[in-house]
Amino acid sequence: MKFAIILMTGLIFISLSACSSTGPVLYPNTHFLSVGKDSAERDVEACERLAESAGAREGRGKMGDMATSTVMGAGVGAASGAAGGAIYGSVGQGSLIGAASGAVAGLLRGILFSARPSQPNQAYANFVSRCLEEKGYEVTGWQ
Repeated sequence: MKFAIILMTGLIFISLSACSSTGPVLYPNTHFLSVGKDSAERDVEACERLAESAGAREGRGKMGDMATSTVMGAGVGAASGAAGGAIYGSVGQGSLIGAASGAVAGLLRGILFSARPSQPNQAYANFVSRCLEEKGYEVTGWQ
């Protein structure tokens, strides 16, 4: 039972640690049409690497916010579960149950109440957009 709870909690954290990145949306102007989608994707990746090497970071996005909410829920759940377990004589089991239920509550809160759109850091988006514009692309937005 304890192993299953630990395993489930671990799987939640691992699945949330995958970053959900956003990217620029390119308008199909003459340059884009002449180089093609594959070349445009390589240019986007090169501009993203250049932005990161200059110190601009993409940011967490919505998945990062959900991961934070889940971790906070697990911490609060573990603390409250340990307190409840101390009253009934099983601090460890109470802590595990509290952490698992807190993680699920935090995940659900992150999913249901995360109204912010997943957008990259503004400096990062500006850097990548400018890099792409200098290469001849037109960035219409990010998603």
